[in-house]
Amino acid sequence: MSESLDAAALLARAEAETGLRDYGDPTLPERFGIAVDHINAQQMTQDGYRKAADVCHWLLTTRLEFFADRERFPVADEVIDRPMFVTGEPRSGTTLMHALMSVDPEARALRFWEVMYPSPPPGLAEPGDERRARADADWREINAKAPKWLHSHPYNDMLGDGLPEDERTWAFDFRVMTPTAWWRVPMQTVVGGLPTDAAAQYRIHKAMLAQLQYARPRRHWVLKGFHGFRLAELFDTYPDASLLWLHRDPVQVAASRTMMMADILEGLVGPVDLHAAARMHLDLTRASIANTMTNPMVDDPRILHVRYTDFIADPVGTVRKYYAFTGRTLTDEAAARMRDYLANNKGDRHGKFRYSTSLLTDIGEDLDTLHAEFRPFRDRFGVEIENRG
Repeated sequence: MSESLDAAALLARAEAETGLRDYGDPTLPERFGIAVDHINAQQMTQDGYRKAADVCHWLLTTRLEFFADRERFPVADEVIDRPMFVTGEPRSGTTLMHALMSVDPEARALRFWEVMYPSPPPGLAEPGDERRARADADWREINAKAPKWLHSHPYNDMLGDGLPEDERTWAFDFRVMTPTAWWRVPMQTVVGGLPTDAAAQYRIHKAMLAQLQYARPRRHWVLKGFHGFRLAELFDTYPDASLLWLHRDPVQVAASRTMMMADILEGLVGPVDLHAAARMHLDLTRASIANTMTNPMVDDPRILHVRYTDFIADPVGTVRKYYAFTGRTLTDEAAARMRDYLANNKGDRHGKFRYSTSLLTDIGEDLDTLHAEFRPFRDRFGVEIENRG
């Protein structure tokens, strides 16, 4: 193949292989074309374009089969009852909170093997279904390519049974290009510039929950994503949802997320300009904090705000508080499983994640000035300055 992708040809190939044409959204082909234009602008090797074509084919065929399942089975009749979401800035404890909730035997969480290979509905899986093993192999490949990611995100050792963020459910919508879909392609995979539509994205998310719930015992959903910019659409889609929002010192958030993403991208595409990365992630943190301070829905009564430091001091107690907030009771069995998880899954089990706020001073920022900038946020949510590197 030539050193570029042909969007129309890729769509035709996916349709020919599956015998399907319904993508569940008439705007998908146009959006896919924009994603292909982005890929073609990367100036990759022929092998890189070949891998990108393979990923496109995987996502397109997955999407076609996914929407065909909604015609084959009454998946759309599934009721998603009072889902529990966790959100917060990156590096604010959201994944640990989600992991603890996921071990509750009465809860159901998204699993990577399910969102990577959702068709047919997992509840209909027959003996010998290889999707979990395929996702395990994918994750061994990811961990081999980005070994430092395990330092900041040790949960990757769960392989295909790991806990994806909600955003991963719309990877085949070509609105995001995440490392867990595009790791084989030598390009920076967390990108902007793709068309977003929060309402449409949550429709995909809800369809995915229905797909994964179908023909399985009913449990309450526990979920995690970065929902702060999409609160209206989240609650429009799930009016009976609740949201736990963890809040951490923004200076630590900016420094930690810079190093985490640098570690990921170094494994996937090579050396990272840490100064440029620090500027970008500080800007992203500023934008997110500004949204938190100005979005009137932040005060919605379905949201429980919790300080990161309070969560770290008493993780199971925080889960118990959130359950009570939603009108649920944390059972003794669930609490015991959460304590076992904490005892057997230390955060540094794959090596210590190291970062420093010097990432910010190295780009000319003054920490005292930054703390003053974020003081209104800290005052509103009771967030103290973290005295660490």
